[in-house]
Parts: sequence; C-alpha cells; structure tokens
Amino acid sequence: MAAVEHAAPDSGLSAEEARRPTVIVDDLHIVYSVHGAGTGKGSATSALSRIVARRAAPTIRKIHAVRGVSFEAYQGESIGVIGRNGSGKSTLLAAIAGLLPPAAGAVYSRGQPTLLGVNAALITELTGERNIMLGCMAMGMSRAEAAQAYESIVEFSGLGDFINVPMSAYSSGMGARLRFAIAAAKSHDVLLVDEALATGDREFQRRSEQRIAQLRTAAGTVFIVSHSHGVVRETCTRAIWLDEGLIRMDGPVDAVVDAYEEAY
Repeated sequence: MAAVEHAAPDSGLSAEEARRPTVIVDDLHIVYSVHGAGTGKGSATSALSRIVARRAAPTIRKIHAVRGVSFEAYQGESIGVIGRNGSGKSTLLAAIAGLLPPAAGAVYSRGQPTLLGVNAALITELTGERNIMLGCMAMGMSRAEAAQAYESIVEFSGLGDFINVPMSAYSSGMGARLRFAIAAAKSHDVLLVDEALATGDREFQRRSEQRIAQLRTAAGTVFIVSHSHGVVRETCTRAIWLDEGLIRMDGPVDAVVDAYEEAY
C-alpha cells in the first residue's frame, strides 16, 4: 500500500484538526451468504422443480466481499473509492454507514455516517416536495429547519415543476439529484456518496462538486464511489483502489487513478 499524507492542505483546518480521524477501518471483513446460488433463473420455478424431483435445497455460498481492509480517514478529506464492478466499493461504504455487520474487524466513526446512493430510500408514491420534508427530518432537522431549506434544495436539484410530481414518475437521474440535494442541505461528519454524481448533467455535477468542497471545509469527510474518473479527479483529494475486496493502492488521487487506468 502506498504511503500517503492524509491532511488536506486546502481544507482550512489546522494541522491538529486535520490529523483527527473521522473514520477508522480496522482489518474489516464483510462476508455475504448467498442462498440458492447456482439455481438459475426463476427462483419459484426452481423451487417447484426441486420439490417434484425431491432434490435437496441448494447450498449456501459465501462471498468474501471485503478482505481485511484497513485505513484511516481524516477531517477535510474527500476520498474517491475506485475499482472494477464487484471489487467491494459499495459494500465498503455500506459497512462504514453501519448497514452491514463485519464478519471480522471493525469500523469506528466520529458522528453518524450518512450514506447517499441512487437507491437511497425515499417514498416513491409521494411527491418530491413531501420527500424533501421527510428526508430533512430523517436527517434530524426540525420541521421549521426543513421548511427553511426547502427552496434551496429544489433549486439545487434543478427539478423545477417536477418537484410536485410523485417520485415514481422520475427518471433514475432525477431521483439521484433530489437525494443528493436533500443530503447536501445539511453538514455531515461523514458523507458517503455512491454513484449519485454520475447521474446528473454537467451543470449538476459542477454544483455537486462545489457543495462537496463546502462540506469538506466544514470539517466533514466525504467518500465517493464513482466509475467516472473525471468526477473523482475533480472532486477528491485522495483515492482508494479496491480490487477483489483488497486495497490495491491508497494515495493522492491523481497517482491512484493514473495507476488504475494504466492497469486497465
């Protein structure tokens, strides 16, 4: 693993503040149990076939998605997590958010990490307007604070009149923009962004990058999973390259992305 100086020189933090870790990942292992592995398409049909043929249920397969990952993240950092599909990027973010229990090792965080992804739960039957209020209150804002933030969230999302339409009518990109706009309305100790910045147009990406810079300046830490290396280069100060659940490289963003692009 490459040695790296973690302090973010442009974050506006003192050297002592910048050396205070917000997240410590210590020899983290995440193991999935996949039921019915290898049964093919149509689980109901497969189950019926097993009953008729009196066959035993398929075995449970273990998938070791994250394998002994260790690192520290610091105030003011924006960390891009890169790697091929299935390398463990989204699994790592979910574990940091506390949504996946470690099979071994541990994750320590200061404050409550907030996971923002394109599949983050909002109620699709409700309008964007109602979801803004619910999302803000779910982050701990009062109804008055949510109402105060409402106009800026709508403007940031760029949804215009669609804000009064049920989210079930939104495209995936529109939904992701609204989720990011809601999450960005509040400063977070640790914000975890999973592919949300890849779904908007260039103008939305520019606003998102500016907002992430503001969150970093407010002494937060941002993790970004993205297949867009341009987003990672422009938004992040550091990158972690995951390969088959292992850290292949951890260091300054350009050095890590250059090495990844050279390898693939």
